[in-house]
Amino acid sequence: MSQVPSEAAEAVLQPSHPVPDSAVFVEGPDFETDLSLQQLLQSYERIGFQANSLGKAIDIVNRMRKWRLSDEPISPDESDEYADHDIRARIRCNIFLGYTSNLISSGLRDIIKYLVKHKHVSAIVTTAGGVEEDFIKCLGKHLRKKGMNRIGNLVVPNDNYCRFEDWLLPILDTMLAEQNATGEVWTPSSFIRRLGKEINHEESVYYWAYKNDIPVFCPALTDGSLGDMIYFHSFRSPGLIIDIVGDIRALNELSRKSKKAGMIILGGGVCKHQIANAMLIRNGADFAVYINTGQEFDGSDSGAQPDEAVSWGKIRAGAESVKVFADATLVFPLLVAATFAQRQPS
Repeated sequence: MSQVPSEAAEAVLQPSHPVPDSAVFVEGPDFETDLSLQQLLQSYERIGFQANSLGKAIDIVNRMRKWRLSDEPISPDESDEYADHDIRARIRCNIFLGYTSNLISSGLRDIIKYLVKHKHVSAIVTTAGGVEEDFIKCLGKHLRKKGMNRIGNLVVPNDNYCRFEDWLLPILDTMLAEQNATGEVWTPSSFIRRLGKEINHEESVYYWAYKNDIPVFCPALTDGSLGDMIYFHSFRSPGLIIDIVGDIRALNELSRKSKKAGMIILGGGVCKHQIANAMLIRNGADFAVYINTGQEFDGSDSGAQPDEAVSWGKIRAGAESVKVFADATLVFPLLVAATFAQRQPS
């Protein structure tokens, strides 16, 4: 009997290095038992692939929620203001939430509203559609057979935008009059805050942002129906000023002054990069969770993974970060169910 060629045996039967003690072994949920939702979600970190990533995202978000300044030793250059233990125990991680406009058009709006209503986030960055669609939903929900606008497998009747114009234009008149009387110009965030006050509707994300004094930044405020209305208003009553410089300073300063900062970003584009770029001011975020379907092969910022942000100084080296490759409508409800919807960790 001939022997197996040694070079073939060495190539195929090469011995493995020892498995590290910290390794997580692959194991799926056991449906032979009565699993609760929390037990099912806890099993994700052992399933593999994107389930692992979601499990890691859940862990990172819970770490954001649990962190207090009192967890850290007092640095030699710490100001006297932060020397008291009780004060340090009240200072939490500032969580910056970003999302694209289509997610406000979806049922994720109700989840985002929950986070804002209960003060789980410190600041929001979104797009014009992410602002106006919230108000439009408050102004009218009745569909008609014609004049529909499609957003994926959702439809928005054009009548809703007409109602939006009827509601918004008188507010713009008032804002212009106040600007002329006081000499103070508006910023996108103060503009959105005013609309949140005016809508006075508990179903609105931005009503709760106004009530809880959570700033909403929208660098591309004119890129949507809001821009159309501001454009029309500029002919009828010219002079309204919306200052983006004031907002970039406010966002960057909020980042810079954060003792700990975390990013949760749903989707890509402006909302993703504006938060990440604000983190650069403080030498990077301490925690980061991305949820999107973007790919990095085309060099887009939307598709960039956390390690690219590390190279730019937008996420700190050694920070806890993960990207979940998934449609946010699939996984963000699960993430919130396993984190913010639970009692605050002690």
